[in-house]
Amino acid sequence: MEKVLTQHIGLPNLWTMDTYRSLGGYQTLEKALRDYKPDELVTIVRDAGLRGRGGAGFPTGVKWGFLPKDNRQRYLVCNGDESEPGTFKDRLLIENDPHQILEGLIISCYAVQVRLAFIYLRGEFFLGAQRLQAAIDEAYAAGYLGPNILGTDVSVEVLVHRGAGAYICGEETGLIESLEGKRAYPRIKPPFPANIGAFGMPTVVNNIETLANVRHIVERGAAWYNSIGPERNRGMRMWCVSGKVKHPGVYELPLGMPLRDIIFKHAGGLHEGRTLKAVIPGGASARILTADEAMAVDSDFDALQRAGSMGGSGGMMVLDDTVCIVQSTLILAEFYHDESCGQCSPCREGTGWMAKILHRIEHGDGRPGDIDLLLHMGTNIFGRTICPLGDAAVWPVESAINKFRAEFEYHLREKHCLPGTTSIL
Repeated sequence: MEKVLTQHIGLPNLWTMDTYRSLGGYQTLEKALRDYKPDELVTIVRDAGLRGRGGAGFPTGVKWGFLPKDNRQRYLVCNGDESEPGTFKDRLLIENDPHQILEGLIISCYAVQVRLAFIYLRGEFFLGAQRLQAAIDEAYAAGYLGPNILGTDVSVEVLVHRGAGAYICGEETGLIESLEGKRAYPRIKPPFPANIGAFGMPTVVNNIETLANVRHIVERGAAWYNSIGPERNRGMRMWCVSGKVKHPGVYELPLGMPLRDIIFKHAGGLHEGRTLKAVIPGGASARILTADEAMAVDSDFDALQRAGSMGGSGGMMVLDDTVCIVQSTLILAEFYHDESCGQCSPCREGTGWMAKILHRIEHGDGRPGDIDLLLHMGTNIFGRTICPLGDAAVWPVESAINKFRAEFEYHLREKHCLPGTTSIL
């Protein structure tokens, strides 16, 4: 299957306007403005079956359709925060092919009749910020941004807002709060951003990879996109494979490909003498899969959900037999405790408590009942917070205990890791 979003990655100066246009860049924008009405573009994206690539996998065209039919100002926010551990696909596009993102964003703005779009960019993306802003400046100079794009009555302005390194800003309402200059406390929903979002106005929030897909869907049609991947899981997906594989990196592959093929065919498999122990398929917040589960599941959203996990942000972390599950779970628990915004007490207090218990188990100070206490704590955090960070903190702990309880019990009994398992993620 040919690559779509990453087909030109590696070409010299791909991030410049001249190189992008030499590859056909912005021709699809011209086609969209010339041949389609906004509602027709929304229909094309909806019929293509594009699902969000940021984590939830919600159908993009349906999300666009939630915007109210009124005369209020509306905004499009492009989520480039990419803060999920194990995920680095959006960074690849931002740094290497920013014009592809911009073309998809401008077409999307036209489709949902937005005149002002924001790109919320992770603060640590220094090179990405430079190249993205340079691409925006080039797009303005070429007439692809600003008033009366290409001589039409369509006007689109784009502003880049850089974050300050907070994981919570990846959640769309926390992002909006930060964009407005406030502390990034996620909002209670409803109301949803489609009705009351940024600055109190209707807002649609889409991920970087999601918007980059729009250009290709409009260029090649919904039928083409529907020819890739299983039903309800259409298109290519950028998988970030890390951990104990020979060739970690970003792999753009059709949705529905078996996980075993991604790991062993594309990422080169495990190092010599090692065996697969577990896979975290969709970023740190996804429930862990045992080796047997991972080898039997496909990579699409629905298959991973049926297996008890999720595709999430596409951050696939591969663990071999050298990895201590307790230590890995502790690392993730400490991350979520550190990144909790503190707004909800179950998350603020519970994530820290879970990290403390895991720390003492890992370091030989575990107490009888600690394992069941962790599971009980999870039931008092899950579903009791405003945003999904509390749930995301529970899933790795809960699933690791349920799948690898014997290893936790070994730590309590022997006061150390299993022999040969000392490596971190």
